[in-house]
Amino acid sequence: MAAIEIRKNFHHELDAIRDDVVRAAGMVTESLARATQAFLDGDLEIADEIIRNDDIVDALTIDVEERCFQLLALQQPMASDLRAIVTAIRVLPEIERTHDLITNIMKATRRTYGVDFAPKLRGLIEQMGSGVHRLYRLAIDAYIDRNTALADALDDMDDEIDNLHREFIAAIFEIREGREIELPIAVQLAMVGRFYERIGDHAVNIGERVHYMVTGWLPEHTGAARLAAREADEVPGE
Repeated sequence: MAAIEIRKNFHHELDAIRDDVVRAAGMVTESLARATQAFLDGDLEIADEIIRNDDIVDALTIDVEERCFQLLALQQPMASDLRAIVTAIRVLPEIERTHDLITNIMKATRRTYGVDFAPKLRGLIEQMGSGVHRLYRLAIDAYIDRNTALADALDDMDDEIDNLHREFIAAIFEIREGREIELPIAVQLAMVGRFYERIGDHAVNIGERVHYMVTGWLPEHTGAARLAAREADEVPGE
């Protein structure tokens, strides 16, 4: 009976860890939903609120990570349970770093306060913001549902963010050449574009961890297999 109770408690804590990973990711998606408009509007109040919330995300991810390590040490899980815990440990930094990037966008809001962005730049920022928000929500949906098909599709979806980022950088250069924007502001905008592009990358990384959780496969395994095959070919035959 004691063993059954221990196992039940283990799965209860595993479910709680998953729920808190989703809660942390939910804070990220909520911040994303507000951050783009705050940047475009120069809303310093919302920017400051999102910056303060970064400490909450940090504290939550640290707490969940510590609980994951405790489960590994005390329960010695196997197979799918082990992959679920390892996935949570690997997903948490993706979430934490994503909120760091959102925080960086909000700090850029302070540095660009009062600037009237050209319509083309505003439109591209809006598209990048809505694009990464959608991508991140889908990444978390894949995690919740253990949906490998959705996880695999994230990389292709991220291509659109990459294309928007390239278009955004080109637009900055174009407007800068016309002297319609000061260099420090152009640099801030270029950094903001990079932040959005990196947020998309983190969403894709979450999808890769979901694939590992379900199947045990990671993209790194393909590279390792290629290396092993090359090394085998280089060994002289007996």
